[in-house]
Amino acid sequence: MIRGQGGVTEGSGRPEPDEVEDDSDDDAVLEESPCGRWQKRKDEVTQKDVPGIDETYLAMDTEEGVEVVWNEMKFSERKDFRKQRTRLEKIFDNLTLLQHNNIVKFYRYWIDSKQGGTSQATRVIFITEYMTSGSMGQFLRRTKKNNKTVNLKMWKRWCRQILYALSYLHACGDPIIHGNLTCDTIFIQHNGLIKIGSVAPDAINNHVKTYAAPRRNLHYIAPEYGERAHPGVDIYAFGVCALEMATMELLGNSNGSLSVEGHHSTAHNSHETIMAALDKLENSLQKEFIRHCLASSGKRLGARQLLLHPILFEVHPLRAFAAHSLLKLDEAVVNQWLAEKTATQTGERASDPGKVLAYVLMAGQKKVQVLGESPTMDLEKVVEEARDGLLPLTSIPLPNPPLTRPQSPVSELDSGEQALEEAKCVETRQIKSLTCTLSQPLDSGNVYHLVLLLHLSDDMNRRLSCDISQEDDPKLLASDLVKHGFISENDRERVQATLQGHLLNLEVSAS
Repeated sequence: MIRGQGGVTEGSGRPEPDEVEDDSDDDAVLEESPCGRWQKRKDEVTQKDVPGIDETYLAMDTEEGVEVVWNEMKFSERKDFRKQRTRLEKIFDNLTLLQHNNIVKFYRYWIDSKQGGTSQATRVIFITEYMTSGSMGQFLRRTKKNNKTVNLKMWKRWCRQILYALSYLHACGDPIIHGNLTCDTIFIQHNGLIKIGSVAPDAINNHVKTYAAPRRNLHYIAPEYGERAHPGVDIYAFGVCALEMATMELLGNSNGSLSVEGHHSTAHNSHETIMAALDKLENSLQKEFIRHCLASSGKRLGARQLLLHPILFEVHPLRAFAAHSLLKLDEAVVNQWLAEKTATQTGERASDPGKVLAYVLMAGQKKVQVLGESPTMDLEKVVEEARDGLLPLTSIPLPNPPLTRPQSPVSELDSGEQALEEAKCVETRQIKSLTCTLSQPLDSGNVYHLVLLLHLSDDMNRRLSCDISQEDDPKLLASDLVKHGFISENDRERVQATLQGHLLNLEVSAS
């Protein structure tokens, strides 16, 4: 069975009842990650026009219970891979550090030179977020088929989110070039959130098996792309996407070419076809904006500058600034504040609806806004929207993403059993918040049940539990958690102090 990255592939439809039995073994596990967290299944996931990625499968995250995508890149010659290994590791290490609401999450990667002893080809395997929603291309094709258009407000919202993600990628010390931005690699979530894939074909050299395959959608490729990769090539591709969203006249054919009312395009004349579509735009600001994206390499604006263009620039509401300020605090503190503030608002509105919130003098008269007549605001919803990326501060420069990771999450698998064991025991994500509870089951004597709830730096959660006694050493417990890859080395002392505090409380209670 083949699944589309962003929905069922066109024309596949739902399986008939008699097909269900035939696919009953689709959940069978074909392979596991070295750490055992990710399990590869038989379902294939289509990756449209992504050069260099040889195979993609649906996989299960056994820790979080969600579906993810298992991607494989194959190198035909091991000696060729060794020449590129350092460069690839640096790129993939940085990709695992990216955290942005508008970028498809890149979880982990590892390098496999064995493939179970069946082949000498080296694989780079990486796990990414599974996008169950449709792609921008699918949405535009359906919209065009129904003789509808994309309104300017929606177009602006989409452009802001895409540029926000590109600005983040390009802000790295070594800018990360997407290199394959098309309407088929941009996804629309059910809540309107836009996400782009973060894996760059520029990171995939000529030794990857499928890189030499003919590329489609050539109209997205900047004229200078063959010379060198730089942020401007992403801006050019974004400009074509923005034009497609505005006109819906550049959607590629099945063979990757495009046409606009008789202007049939190939790799040699795609620029003329694009200009023909651009000339049809009626909004002068929209047309000027896209021209900035499609300008020659030296004159092309960057993502940050484009966000400040008059057609996209917006003054953010105070609630957006307040919500983002709250999100910088510890999650437990934010949740407590929201609960208290919501209760206070509800109580005040019921007990004192006539409370004056503000007044203004107009033409000698005093106009008053009272609490009972003021619009209500769901504080939890506002904070949730900011957390999910629906209230981005696109006019504010982003902090630079982290540049390097001290160690790859998983090392190459052909270095012996010792290297494999060490690779299984590396946790690089840090703890954002930690909750510890100790309970004593009935008739358990001196045995207590310990539960640690960890909220990690990539916004994933981990629950750890075991039975301990008052004689257990917090230092050894924390060291074991590091050794077995449950927490990072940087969190050892924090977890040790937490365990020590709870064990001391047990001693005080017992005395």
